[in-house]
Amino acid sequence: MAQTRTDIVILGGGHNGLVCAFYLARAGLKVTVLERRSVVGGAAVTEEFHPGFRNSTASYTVSLLNPKVIAEMDLARHGLRVVERRMANFLPLPDGRYLAAGDGRTRAEVAKFSARDADRLDAYGARLEAVAEVLRAVALEAPPNLTEGGWVQALPELLKSATLGRRLGALGLTGRRDLIDLFAKSAGDWLDGWFESDPIKALYGFDGVVGAYASPYTPGTAYVLLHHVFGEVNGKKGAWGHAVGGMGAITQAMAAACAEQGVDIRLDSPVSEVLIEKGRAVGAVTEAGQVFRADRVVSNLHPRLLFDRLVDPAVLPADFRERMSRYASGSGTFRMNVALSELPRFTALPEPGDHHTAGVIIAPSLAYMDRAHAEARLHGWSREPIVEMLIPSTLDDSLAPPGQHVASLFCQHVSPDLADQDRDAVADLMIDTVDRHAPGFKASVLGRLALGPRDLERRFGLIGGDIFHGRLTVDQLFSARPVPGHADYRMPVPGLYLCGSGAHPGGGVTGAPGRNAARAVLKDVGRLRGSGL
Repeated sequence: MAQTRTDIVILGGGHNGLVCAFYLARAGLKVTVLERRSVVGGAAVTEEFHPGFRNSTASYTVSLLNPKVIAEMDLARHGLRVVERRMANFLPLPDGRYLAAGDGRTRAEVAKFSARDADRLDAYGARLEAVAEVLRAVALEAPPNLTEGGWVQALPELLKSATLGRRLGALGLTGRRDLIDLFAKSAGDWLDGWFESDPIKALYGFDGVVGAYASPYTPGTAYVLLHHVFGEVNGKKGAWGHAVGGMGAITQAMAAACAEQGVDIRLDSPVSEVLIEKGRAVGAVTEAGQVFRADRVVSNLHPRLLFDRLVDPAVLPADFRERMSRYASGSGTFRMNVALSELPRFTALPEPGDHHTAGVIIAPSLAYMDRAHAEARLHGWSREPIVEMLIPSTLDDSLAPPGQHVASLFCQHVSPDLADQDRDAVADLMIDTVDRHAPGFKASVLGRLALGPRDLERRFGLIGGDIFHGRLTVDQLFSARPVPGHADYRMPVPGLYLCGSGAHPGGGVTGAPGRNAARAVLKDVGRLRGSGL
């Protein structure tokens, strides 16, 4: 078998793998990235899905990408440009009314439904932002890790806990109470405590279930809501935007930054096993039989994909194996791209306008979302599904022919085990759901791509279609992600690290797990000082 020698081999060229590779190479290490597909980017890619129409295939909108990663990788110089939506969100309602949210308009819009709710918006935003600001800082640090052994092993983790305690102390009592609520409660319970009208609760509640196979009244979904508040666009906190050229523009810029640092990216190189000798990870073997020997192996793969398929179970501690077998991963996500002959004409607001640049949420209430989840659990998919639609071609004319458009549909709920033979029926239902709010939408569809959870798993390695590489529940967050005792990115096999969304701080196109994992590797090889991390 052909053999290649490198300092670090990274499994998977998704965005976190590229981020990790960049920092390691910048510190002077020889880094090789092995990517299964013929394009880098993982789930953050732009692909043609219908002749002349391109769009982001899985991840579809920008906010959570960490500003430090953007600056340190100099992604703008490598071609990345992110534009903000002209309206944040648009919620068409069955009775012909609507709620529009965004700069300068949300308060007046909410007042159409409840003056009390409009008066509470500023306090709600301030309280949520206070907690989010603390967690933004925590996202770029390894959390305190459970350790075995004595004081020598425990002391660094105790110091981390003390630092965390000081940060949380700065929140004040109200902020600390909010933090507990946001980690433990459901999004529905949190929002019901603030607001009385359905539209604003639905608008905010969508962020509590997006990507999760859960009702907004499932405990823990308040944290998922909080997780989606971390982000910013061009320095504006809480905003969402579009990467010109689609999500693939992010990872192409990252790949260019990596190439500038000398990273060797190998496409069409699926890995068949992590090479382990004398109990230590020493490289990777591809399906073609090529061996890449390395001092360290860093995996950007879903944790269960790594440990179920690529690592010999005999080298893993029994308790770790058992816990990993129970690692929860599954989503109610059904992802579609649609080629359109024209913009949709919503009954509530038919003429072209800023609402076409917004995240259009079809889910008028928390009760509607709750029923959607219940139906999927009982019948395999929701008969009245939740749909968020974005039309990125309204902000980026490179994606579709002149006068035509592309739409991203992020739909819920379907069973994580949705059968392939049901895909077309579910796709038809999603189109019909939009058509009820925008008559003529169905007739304007020129072509489509539909991906159920199994498709997302086969194409992107997202087990159960889980876009977060594992559920964002309290037992799989922070010091417990992916398993207690391994939240420091170091896996139980010496020399093996995790840099993907299955590590802290979790999912979304953030780059934070990749950056944090690079820090752990550089510390272990004695190159952290002077690395800028």
